[in-house]
Formats: sequence, C-alpha cells, structure tokens
Amino acid sequence: MRLGSEFFDMKTRGFVAIIFSAALRVAPQFVNTSSADSGKYSAHLISPTAGQVLYPGQRVRVEWTHMLPNINLASCEEEVWLSLDGGRTFQTCITPILDPKATFFYWTVPNMPTNAAVLDIRFGGEGWYPECFAPQTASTFVISQTTGQLY
Repeated sequence: MRLGSEFFDMKTRGFVAIIFSAALRVAPQFVNTSSADSGKYSAHLISPTAGQVLYPGQRVRVEWTHMLPNINLASCEEEVWLSLDGGRTFQTCITPILDPKATFFYWTVPNMPTNAAVLDIRFGGEGWYPECFAPQTASTFVISQTTGQLY
C-alpha cells in the first residue's frame, strides 16, 4: 500500500506544479519572474520645504521625486497623507487616488494650525503590491493660525 500513496503524492505534486506554471503564464504581471532586483519604493518631498509657513486657504504645489519599483504599475496608485503631530499619526488623506507616476498636485491648505505638519507619500498596488509609506519627517512645515492675507 505504501507504494500507492507515494504514487499519489507524486501525481499531486505534479498537478500542483502544472497549475502553478499555468498561473504564471496567464498572469505574469502579478509575479516578478526576473532575477533582477525589482527595487523598492522611495520618495523625497521637494515642496513644501522644511520650516515653510503655509496659510489656511492658500493654494500650494506639493511636489516630490520618487523611485518606483520595477513592476507593472497598471493597478498601482499614490496618495499623500497629512500629519499634524510631527509624523506620529497620519489621519487625513489630502489627495484623491493619484497615478503612480504623478510627482505633484495642487493643495488648498486647510484651517488646521500646527507647527509640526508632515506629509506621507504612499504607494501601493490594490491588494497585490503592499502599500509603502514614505513619511517626510525631515520636511516638517507650519500651517499658520492666520490666513496670511493683508487687510
């Protein structure tokens, strides 16, 4: 009987290998089959700059550079989140879902005064590429209590 169970195990392993191989052929965009390093995501904020004072109602260009992983970007996205406590928590998403190749957007500064505003530029792939975080704690900026308008 043992010979029969070993034969069955070999058939099962062969079947699993065939299914796995077929899956790789059908959906190669979900699996990195190359031996090259796919790289990692990183981002660097250009503006606003560290220490910059922004005013409620002001429209500013938020801009960054990034290094995207070497993957199919079809299902990927970027978002930018705001922290008011120096990057300890990020509770407010300030963008819609952005194209992963985007490197800027225009933002109307909210009336949320803080001396410790930090942005987190996030990247992810809708359930199949993990969300990556890039908090820009070296670029802490200020959101003023006043509108900055001259009366």
